[in-house]
Amino acid sequence: MSVSDQWWFCLKHMRVEPEKGCPNKDRLGPYESESAAADALKTASERNKAWAEKDREWDE
Repeated sequence: MSVSDQWWFCLKHMRVEPEKGCPNKDRLGPYESESAAADALKTASERNKAWAEKDREWDE
């Protein structure tokens, strides 16, 4: 995957951006496709839920 094939989700503007966009501190990514970047918030939420479940299991 080349740099030009990377996509990001900008948290400041709440939209998908190509490699040239807002500073990385304001973005999630990189993602391999524009559609994967569009699902960035959903992906992050699913990962957070999975990690929270593993933490609960660890605590028991």
